[in-house]
Amino acid sequence: MPELSATDRAIIAALRVNARLSITELAHAAQVSRTTAKLRLDALVADGRIRRFTIETDVDVEGEVRAITLVELQGKLSRNVIRTITAIPEVSTVHATNGAWDLVVEIRTDSLVNFDRVLRAIREVPGVLNSQSCLLLAHVAG
Repeated sequence: MPELSATDRAIIAALRVNARLSITELAHAAQVSRTTAKLRLDALVADGRIRRFTIETDVDVEGEVRAITLVELQGKLSRNVIRTITAIPEVSTVHATNGAWDLVVEIRTDSLVNFDRVLRAIREVPGVLNSQSCLLLAHVAG
């Protein structure tokens, strides 16, 4: 996959602040023409660099199950594992980390049954050696 240009990074940064920007607003935030903003946004989506547009709220969604799953990888297969895990729709974020675990994966589902299904899918990915999950309960700060 090609490196992100400065324009691509500016577009992504603007969308992280507000994923609902119009093309005109996005162009202004990235300091490019409207046509350039539209073309670059379409390319970022087509290349899979932008996978979805979403919102964050200050309230938890009623009934939503959220968890952080720590994943240990077999070194040679890490790129394939990351690609497979990020393709799971219920996986909202994946971060590389240091220490005993290689990845931190945030999972969002509508039920414990679906959480269990996603967790099984992650554990069955070739190259996943071990995992540990923590369900997120009540939001307490921040």
